[in-house]
Amino acid sequence: MNTLFTWIYLWLTEEDSERGDVPGWVLVTLMTAGLVTAIWAIASPTLSNLFQTAISGVQGP
Repeated sequence: MNTLFTWIYLWLTEEDSERGDVPGWVLVTLMTAGLVTAIWAIASPTLSNLFQTAISGVQGP
């Protein structure tokens, strides 16, 4: 009888093991968005200057 209950328990909880750690993924996503925003805020002036220099250096026919 104990084996039957163990099998039923494993069968019912097997589906939950595939869900993963949802709060963990939310935290990873938010931290990634925060890092991208911080890096973009720091690098934006330099990247804009680099782009303007590259465009002004291109000479047409």
